[in-house]
Amino acid sequence: AHVGCLPSRGGEGLPRTLLEAAACGRALLTTDVPGCRALVRDGIEGLVVPPGDAPALAAALVRLAGDPDRVAALGAAARRRIVEDGFSEHAVAQAVCGLYRELLGP
Repeated sequence: AHVGCLPSRGGEGLPRTLLEAAACGRALLTTDVPGCRALVRDGIEGLVVPPGDAPALAAALVRLAGDPDRVAALGAAARRRIVEDGFSEHAVAQAVCGLYRELLGP
């Protein structure tokens, strides 16, 4: 099993790295910063650790490395989140187009 890891220390937009890893069914490991936490719910699609906390990041990696069944379950949940919760490229493009239509008016 594989893990997508993005240990950001500052705010992100919606990180493409995590979106792509989730779309590939990877469990996610990231930090509790804006953008990352919009996608990853701790214990559901992956694990979330405090930003800048290298020991917590290392401990989370070790936990995941020792539990391939959990990694597989987190990865499946991450893929479902992309497909079902509006994070696909198509869904995002539709939302942006809708916003432009709303701003431009009839």
